[in-house]
Amino acid sequence: MTAHLKKAELHCHIEGAAPPALALAQARKYNVDVRGIIEDGAYVWADFSHFLTCYDAVAELFRTEEDYALLAEAYLTELAQAGTIYSEIIVSPDHGNTIGIGSDAYIRGLAAGIEAAKAKTGIEGRMIITIIRHMGPEAAEKTALYAARREHPLVTGFNLAGEERMHKVADFARAFDIARDCGLGITIHAGEMVGAFSVRDALDHVRPSRISHGVRAIEDADLVKRIAAEGVVLETCPGSNVSLQVFPDFAAHPLRALYEAGCRVTLNSDDPPFFHTSLKQEYEIASQVMGFSDDEINGMTRTAIEAAFVDEPTRKRLLSAI
Repeated sequence: MTAHLKKAELHCHIEGAAPPALALAQARKYNVDVRGIIEDGAYVWADFSHFLTCYDAVAELFRTEEDYALLAEAYLTELAQAGTIYSEIIVSPDHGNTIGIGSDAYIRGLAAGIEAAKAKTGIEGRMIITIIRHMGPEAAEKTALYAARREHPLVTGFNLAGEERMHKVADFARAFDIARDCGLGITIHAGEMVGAFSVRDALDHVRPSRISHGVRAIEDADLVKRIAAEGVVLETCPGSNVSLQVFPDFAAHPLRALYEAGCRVTLNSDDPPFFHTSLKQEYEIASQVMGFSDDEINGMTRTAIEAAFVDEPTRKRLLSAI
C-alpha cells in the first residue's frame, strides 16, 4: 500500500478531473441532460474520439469563474487527502472563450480554487496552459501569446494536447517558441495515440523538458536511449493508457521497461474519473501491479518535483517534504 507515500502529479486535465457527482450537480444547476454521458455515476465513452466528445460535454457544465474555482478546489483537496503535496493542472484558456466567460475569468477562477485548496490543506498547485492540436496552429499561436502575458503567477507551463493524429508537431513550433521565450516550462503530448515518431518529432521541433505520456517511445530502442541520455521526463499515465487501450493491460505497459532503461518517469492520472482511476490508484498500480518498491516510487515523486514548473525555493521546500 502507498497511503504513507507523499505524491506529486504533473499531468491532469482539470475538466477531465471533474468527479461525476460534481458534473451531475452542475448539470442540474444548468438543466442539462447528461444521459449517455453519465450513467450509474460514471462517465460513458467507447473510444478515443468518443472520449473527447464526452470530455467536451462535461467541460461545458462549468460555465462561470465560480464553477472553475469549485472544480479546482475539489480536485486539489481530493489529492491532498491522498497525501499529494504538489499538482500541476492542465488548463485551456480557449475553453474559457468558448463558454463565454473569457480566458482571464477562467484562469482567475481556477487560481482561486488552487489557493483555497492550499489554504485548507497545504497542497501546492500550478497551471499549465495548453493549446489544442485539432484547433490548428493559428489558434495555438494566439493562445501562446496570451500565455506569454501570463498575469497570474500560478501559470508556469505550456503544453499541446488534443487529437494527436491531426497536424504535425512542427506546425506548432512557433507557439512553443513564444511560450519558451517568456519563461514558461515546456511539455507536450506525444507518444500516446500515435507511435514513437511523434515523440521524436516533439524532441526535435519543440525541445521540451517533459513529454506528456511518451510511452510509445518504447517502440524505438534508440529513442528510449535518447530520452534517458537527455534526461527528458516522461509524464506517464498507466491507468489512462490501459483504459484507452494504448496497451492491453498493465503487464504490457512499458513503465518498468522505461524505468530500467534509465528514463526519468513520473506517475499521473490524466483524466482520472473518465478512466476510473486517481493519482492514489496510479501509485497503487505502480506498487502492487508493477512491483515498484517504495524507494523507487519515492524516486518518481522526487523526479516530478525536480521537473515541476516552480521557482527554486518552492522546489526545495517540496523536495524536503518527500
